[in-house]
Amino acid sequence: MISMQGTGVSPGVASGTLHFYHAANADVRRIVVSDRDAEWERFLAAQAAAVEQLGVLAEEVRQRSGDDAAALLEGHQLLAEDPDLTDEVEALIREQGLCAEAAVMDAGEALAEEFAALEDPYLKERSADVKDVSRRIVSCLGGGSDAAGLPGPVILAAKDLAPSETVQLDKDLLLGLVTAGGSARGHTAIMARTMGIPAVIGAADILDPVLEGKEVFIDGDTGTVIVGPDPETRTKLLEKQKEQRTHAQLLKTLQGQPSMTLDGQSVRVCCNIAGPQDVQAVLENDGEGVGLFRSEFLYLGREDYPDEETQFEAYREVLSALSDREVIIRTLDIGADKQIGYFDLPKEENPALGKRALRICLDRPELFRTQLRAMYRASAYGRLGIMFPMVASEWEVREARAMCEKVQRELKEEGIPFSDEVKIGIMVETPAAAVMSDRLAQLVDFFSIGTNDLTQYTLACDRQNSSLGRFCDTHHPAVLRLIRLVAENAHRHGVLVSICGELAADLSLTETFLAMGIDELSVSPRSVLPLRQKVRETDVSACRSAVSDALA
Repeated sequence: MISMQGTGVSPGVASGTLHFYHAANADVRRIVVSDRDAEWERFLAAQAAAVEQLGVLAEEVRQRSGDDAAALLEGHQLLAEDPDLTDEVEALIREQGLCAEAAVMDAGEALAEEFAALEDPYLKERSADVKDVSRRIVSCLGGGSDAAGLPGPVILAAKDLAPSETVQLDKDLLLGLVTAGGSARGHTAIMARTMGIPAVIGAADILDPVLEGKEVFIDGDTGTVIVGPDPETRTKLLEKQKEQRTHAQLLKTLQGQPSMTLDGQSVRVCCNIAGPQDVQAVLENDGEGVGLFRSEFLYLGREDYPDEETQFEAYREVLSALSDREVIIRTLDIGADKQIGYFDLPKEENPALGKRALRICLDRPELFRTQLRAMYRASAYGRLGIMFPMVASEWEVREARAMCEKVQRELKEEGIPFSDEVKIGIMVETPAAAVMSDRLAQLVDFFSIGTNDLTQYTLACDRQNSSLGRFCDTHHPAVLRLIRLVAENAHRHGVLVSICGELAADLSLTETFLAMGIDELSVSPRSVLPLRQKVRETDVSACRSAVSDALA
């Protein structure tokens, strides 16, 4: 028996035959070309093909694994057209006469090294993304080949995997994943969690050739990897695996059951989605509605703004499919970590504190008007709520509501049907909005607390900077006190309050949120049933005083 210790990055125990991943062939020809214009055109065609491939792949992945996995590939689309990469490729072709394949690999390697040299952990991870995108463009040029498929149900071992390699693996055959390298915040780990596959990273000796084909167990909770377990260890791991399967089946029995605590307090458990492709996951996981429809995903991976009709069709499709369940659509939330080239936003030193979300919409009224028209038109097909992100002041809400009223008047004059029962709400994700929630509650129908940004702004911690570690404490009393303040002010004015950030799915905080009187928790579809189980096991009356004392 051989035991290794890595880092668990996606929970669960998996067992099977260990199979080594054989990466795509990255060998490229290195020749000098005579027709440099023609070679440049070859590159442009391959670049466009790579962008198109990534778009198709993103949609396929969205169907299987959700919007988080798809978003990584949509980011690769933008990276494939990165001006720094493109300019360097052009220089290598035109000035040195390199063939397109060699120019792409050289330019990609140079850009990857620049990212790898940065101190920011998030930006370091972009190094692997650049290499992945470069290989795809080379493949489109005819200089690379696809990796072989899986031979059967296996535990896959690799040095590391690029995002596009991970998502293209057959999920039915991929029992688990273990890598020799990687990062807990890297894309391999994110993809594994999104796909629901047990995974361990940092098992340095896993690629020893003598291990391939052996029976292996990996524990994504503890980070343990056992090759050729002895009978006693094997029995224990199989028992743990059985317990997990039993738990998964138990969760399925909760479908259709009310999300109600032991002492009779109800809370709605809804879903966060990115588009029509996620509706099936909402239905399969018994989401009670959509608490957050991230409309900005309709803008990503495009060369120009989506028009009113395009947006209307997407919103209508979701509202029609969930006609008896409320759907809250968040207006455009672009900026900060979600940059789109055709928006032509100015370069900012602190983009998280700059032009983003509602600030862009209020400064570009025609952009805002187009989106609102599409939303109101779609409201005729279901139960719609509209939510404004990144609010800090009362005047912002008044201006946004004024645009809503203008759109309603226009549609009425044009004879276009829409619902007159659309609810209006705001995201509470700035400390300003939390502190002013007593006044803001008088302007809206509901609050939705975005805990990701609220934590970031309250603690002055960049949530994408993994090196901050313990400083970015999502359970910090200051964050929880602000959430409680928002809930109290909301209820004082008859306004419903939900949580749609990552903390909504944190089962260690469920009792706290229920004790605060939170009306709705909105999570990824996969988190609905575990959260419902936690709600149904909770006695709020028994934990209310303890929560109150902890936040005193």
